[in-house]
Amino acid sequence: MTQQKLSPKARAKKAKRDKKYAMTDRRTAMKAENQRLRRKYIKRGFKLAGLDYDHKDKKFESVKKNRGNDGKGTKTEKA
Repeated sequence: MTQQKLSPKARAKKAKRDKKYAMTDRRTAMKAENQRLRRKYIKRGFKLAGLDYDHKDKKFESVKKNRGNDGKGTKTEKA
């Protein structure tokens, strides 16, 4: 995936916005859950390379499927 072509000023503002969003209570809880489950499943011998945890479906699935909201896109997705 290619990076957005942003000016240095815009890139700095975007980084600040992204960091603020990533540090919300919901996002930090989701990240912690993902890390906990990855450790658990890897310890059991599962191969999780190329897979993301889908918090809505409660299972690991491909990055493409997970980030694309199962083929429906993310514009209408609700939390």
